Formats: sequence, structure tokens, C-alpha cells
Amino acid sequence: MDLLAIRHDLHAHPQIRFEETYASELIQRELTALGIEFKAGLARGTGVLGYLPATSDPANAPTIALRADIDALPIHEETAKPYASTIPGRMHACGHDGHTTILLGVAHALVNTAERPNNVLMVFQPAEEGGAGGDLMVKDGCLNGTLLGKRADMMFGLHGWTSVKIGNVATKVGAMMASTDEFYVEMVGQGGHAAAPEMSRDPIVAIASFITTVQQICSRNTDPFDNIVVTVGQVHGGTANNIIPMSAMVHGTIRTMNPDTRIMAKKRLEQVAHGVAAAHDVEAKVTINEGYPVVINHEDAVARFLDVARGVLGDEKVSDKAEPTMGGEDFAYYSSECPCCFYQLGLIPDGVDSIPSVHTPHFDFNDDALAIGVKVMTALALS
Repeated sequence: MDLLAIRHDLHAHPQIRFEETYASELIQRELTALGIEFKAGLARGTGVLGYLPATSDPANAPTIALRADIDALPIHEETAKPYASTIPGRMHACGHDGHTTILLGVAHALVNTAERPNNVLMVFQPAEEGGAGGDLMVKDGCLNGTLLGKRADMMFGLHGWTSVKIGNVATKVGAMMASTDEFYVEMVGQGGHAAAPEMSRDPIVAIASFITTVQQICSRNTDPFDNIVVTVGQVHGGTANNIIPMSAMVHGTIRTMNPDTRIMAKKRLEQVAHGVAAAHDVEAKVTINEGYPVVINHEDAVARFLDVARGVLGDEKVSDKAEPTMGGEDFAYYSSECPCCFYQLGLIPDGVDSIPSVHTPHFDFNDDALAIGVKVMTALALS
């Protein structure tokens, strides 16, 4: 199996959430060629679940699940690589082409391993980027034994990491990535002429006050050692400089690492919105959409990962003190089914200090990380 060719092929043909037919069909072809049983058409159509039983007594063998996400992002690529995206406005800017290639490499390695003590579920999920494909794969029964094989006893997932050196991996027990709730707040007032503000109820002033006041959730309602972010990313209001509009709106995100803090932050945001509205004599309309849960690594799964990774890479290449991030990941949904460990796979090449970040037009997965990812994931499946 030519992993480099597969990765470059996937990279050149990116598709966004729930449209990943190219990747899904490639995965199905490779699994078929390897003789691995699979179920396709999952998670609204493009998800694939592969299953490889233990070589002896699969009914009583433990079951290990491994996950790869397959979707791209709506970004126009600017890497100028020979295998750059062939689809304008679409690119693999988060490395999911690398993740998918690694899991296919693991499938190839396992098929060619004489003794497999564990059953292995290979979860190729769509729509990690905002579509909660992981949640859909869980609901379709990918881990509970109703589709293929047995219920998963433990699960592992990786992500290429642009702040970790090549050849290194990192994880930690507990919260690894944040929950990702989004909010819309609209202030509805009374429009009028900009020269006569006393005749109106100005929603622009109210929305400006909300933007500054809502930051007090972080500074005054939360323990300083508790991670939380409240960010307003969009502001909309008005049509001309001499018109006070009828309404103004903001769209933002709440990121937390603690489920209790998450509940508090959503409650306080709503209270702040209505309180600010009352102070400015306007009406607040608040919508909060629940996003991904916190990615929480189970101590047993982390212990297994650290033991296996150190055996493969050496103690000095494996860290149990990964830096958490306020970014989100729908790997969080798998934790409801079994103990999980999500880990960082280093991408920074030797001799350089940094590389372009994910979710930018210049990002490209480091091909040298493919073999490392395959070695660690294969060892996890066999240990």
C-alpha cells in the first residue's frame, strides 16, 4: 500500500462535511482490497466502519476502536504543492487526509500481522468540522456491536499537531479539548434618524454594551484557573451612517473545559443579554446552540496509550503533559460508549521551529508523520 500516494490523492480531492464521497469510496476500495469487512453509508451517507476480528477466539477477545475523520474545509488552498486541491474553495486544511491515510495504513499492517489478540473497529467518520459526524457514527451503532463485531472496550484517536515536533506524541488525562457552544444575540429597538437619537431606542449602543459586558463571564464569574473563552466573531447592524437601525446582532462562541462551567456560562450569557437590553430599553433575543462536548481522556485509556507509545517511540518522545486547547473536536462523543484517549501527533519537521497552522490556506500535513502514526496506532490495536 502506497500511503504517500493515498494521502496526496485524498489531499487533491477534498470535500466538506457530508459530501465526502471521494474519500468514502477510496476507503471502501482499500478495505475491499485488503479483505476487511465493512459497513458503508453511515452518518448520513459517507461514514465507513471496518472490522477485523482477532485471529483466535474473537467472541472473547477485547475490542479496540480506532478513529479517522475524512472531511475537508471550505478554504482555498495556497500551498502550491503538486498535489494541491483540485477543487476551488476546498482543501484539507486540518490534516484529515493524513488521519485517514494513517488508519488505512493500520488496516494494511493488521491484515499482514499473523497474531492479532484484539478485535479492531476502524471508524472513518465524516463531518468532524462542524457536523458532529462522531455523534452520528455513535448513534448508528459503530461502537456498540450492532453493526459489526463486538462493543468497543477502548478507543483511540489522533490529530496532527502543529506545535509538536515530528516523532513525538502527547496526551493527558482529563480535559483535552473544549466544548463548542455558539450563540446569537439580537437587540431589537426602535430605529430613527441618527441626528435625533432621543426619538429612537438604539440597538447598536446596546449590542456594543453586550460585547464588552459579556467578557465579565470570564473575568468575574469563573475561577481564574478554569479555562473559558467567550468570543464574539460577527457583528451585524445598520445600513447607513445616518440611520439608527431597528436591530443589531452578534454571533459568537463559548468554549469551556468543565461541564459545570459550560452550564454556568450559557446561563450567564443569557442573563447578561437581557440585563443589558433592559438597561438600554430594547429587547434581547437570545439563541444558544449546543456544540461539541469537552474531549475528556479516560485515565485507563491514557495509561494504555502511554505504555504502548513509549514502547514504540521511546520515553523521551512521549509526553503525558499535552497542552489542552480551546479548539473543539467531535471525538468527544465516543467517550459516552467506552474509555477514550485522544492524542497529538507531532508535525513540525526537524530543523524548523514552526509550520503553518491548521485551518489556514498554507497548511499541509507532514508526510513524515504517516509512518509514525501507523506504528503507534497499530501497536495500540495489537497490544
